[in-house]
Amino acid sequence: MLKPIKTEAQYTDALARAYELMQTDLEEGSEASDEMEILSLLIKDYELVHYPVAYPNPIDAIRFRMEQMNLSENELSNLLGTRSRKSEILSGKRKLSLSMIRKLIDILHIPAEVLIQAY
Repeated sequence: MLKPIKTEAQYTDALARAYELMQTDLEEGSEASDEMEILSLLIKDYELVHYPVAYPNPIDAIRFRMEQMNLSENELSNLLGTRSRKSEILSGKRKLSLSMIRKLIDILHIPAEVLIQAY
């Protein structure tokens, strides 16, 4: 019977069982498939509490998205205002303004939670 995961030992057992189930040919709607779905939700809930993932540094996130979207620093300058402003932001000498954050959210699709952090 599946129960909430409350200890590290239960978490380890749940991971082992999930691995076991993944090695089989799960048919959608089967009992094993349902068990895998519920188990993955329980594992996810435990991990969110006990193994939270930190947000990346805002500048690193901007650089990463620029690389993903194949944007040049010149294009970022156009987005942020001027070339010197872009340089100051990427070097950490200037903080992002609210209007810059809004543009980065809209155009680069970086979550606000990442951009508003202290850095």
